Amino acid sequence: MTKTVNHWIGGKTVEGTSGQYGPVTDPATGAVTTRVALASVEEVDAAVAAATAAYATWGTSSLAQRTTVLFRYRALLDAHRDDIAALITAEHGKVHSDALGEVARGLEIVELACGITTQLKGELSTQVSNRVDVSSIRQSLGVVAGITPFNFPAMVPMWMFPLAIACGNTFVLKPSEKDPSAANLLAELASEAGLPDGVLNVVHGDKVAVDALLAHPDVAAVSFVGSTPIARYIHATASANGKRVQALGGAKNHMLVLPDADLDAAADAAVSAAYGSAGERCMAISAVVAVGAIGDELVAKIRERAEKIKIGPGNDPASEMGPLITAAHRDKVASYVTGAAAQGAEVVLDGTGHTVEGFEDGHWIGLSLLDKVSTDSDAYKDEIFGPVLCVLRVDTYEDGVALMNASPFGNGTAIFTRDGGAARRFQLEVEAGMVGVNVPIPVPVGYHSFGGWKDSLFGDHHIYGNDGVHFYTRGKVVTTRWPDPADAPAGVDLGFPRNH
Repeated sequence: MTKTVNHWIGGKTVEGTSGQYGPVTDPATGAVTTRVALASVEEVDAAVAAATAAYATWGTSSLAQRTTVLFRYRALLDAHRDDIAALITAEHGKVHSDALGEVARGLEIVELACGITTQLKGELSTQVSNRVDVSSIRQSLGVVAGITPFNFPAMVPMWMFPLAIACGNTFVLKPSEKDPSAANLLAELASEAGLPDGVLNVVHGDKVAVDALLAHPDVAAVSFVGSTPIARYIHATASANGKRVQALGGAKNHMLVLPDADLDAAADAAVSAAYGSAGERCMAISAVVAVGAIGDELVAKIRERAEKIKIGPGNDPASEMGPLITAAHRDKVASYVTGAAAQGAEVVLDGTGHTVEGFEDGHWIGLSLLDKVSTDSDAYKDEIFGPVLCVLRVDTYEDGVALMNASPFGNGTAIFTRDGGAARRFQLEVEAGMVGVNVPIPVPVGYHSFGGWKDSLFGDHHIYGNDGVHFYTRGKVVTTRWPDPADAPAGVDLGFPRNH
């Protein structure tokens, strides 16, 4: 019998009442294994109400209370790494090692939240005027919401709610309806760690649930990670409703390879960055820009490595790449490869016909490599979100940077070179929020912030790190003047010599 994933509201599982359900498939088999309840507006209201009620006490709880819970939560997450990763593999399809890596990166932010005490320290200036002091403090917002994508069903939620609740907020999470189970386990473990009921709630749903959160008067802020069109919509809609918003969008990440680069290292990096997690990540390298005469050799090295990648079910330890999330997404990714030649590209590897024996109904696609791609082609302009790597050729460093900066996206980028001066110029001149120097996927560690430029980010704050703490708190400045105790009114003796 197909299992049902329900909501988590007020510290317990709450069955869906809308009568609407979405299918959750095992990408390796194509079989529907689960159904997920899709929330109505009323169910979203119930989750926000639970969070609002919990904020009355959690918002005034001590830092020691919060961090005590978070330390226990970190230990439980560590103990259940394999359980969380197994749910990710079953519903997303990524191989187990990738899923474990996702959990590890999420744990970084939980660890950052455990140390929130230093992040929330204020500032004090004494004697700015006669007996006048000025202090700055940061306070929580109230109820905040997170809307997260299918490609990292555990990591991206953990980029949001641990910091939010550490700062004293309560949280409503709306995860992707394509792979919902990991979010529920994260919430259940938080409850086991001692998080009070209602501090973390999970409502599953589609656009109905999203729009209800964006419009709800009791939601103070919204965090989002997903595609650029939806990020733009989230930002515009939530902002119009008076909410603070951080909306991270899509990407077309470039890797510039200079003629002096170690081409073996560059090819290794390109393969892992383009095809890891089946290319379903916003920090995937999807465009390699080869400078000068190295293009042919670099493409040959990438092809040699790509042809050896073993594709299979994510729970098979021998698999290095799993299937795509849905059949519809697989078909969309394939369409970019089949149309590439007509738009002037040389198809070096065509993975569109790939199948896996014994799993013929899975959402399979092989690795595709497109060379001599034009900047006018759809395969270059669009975020494909699959295992398709485009190679573009330019004559000079300046041509490469100009090509990259002309992209509407500005999420992550990388340069491969042995020249420190070239790398220094690149990191200053390239228009992207995250830059790697001989590092293909420059995702910052937890105590720095993650975020892009241009159409890759809508809102002023990046996610996690210092920006995350600032997003989930607001500043207050207090100016204080106390009379000198020696000037106490007649009849009040504080033990100070009188000034009069």
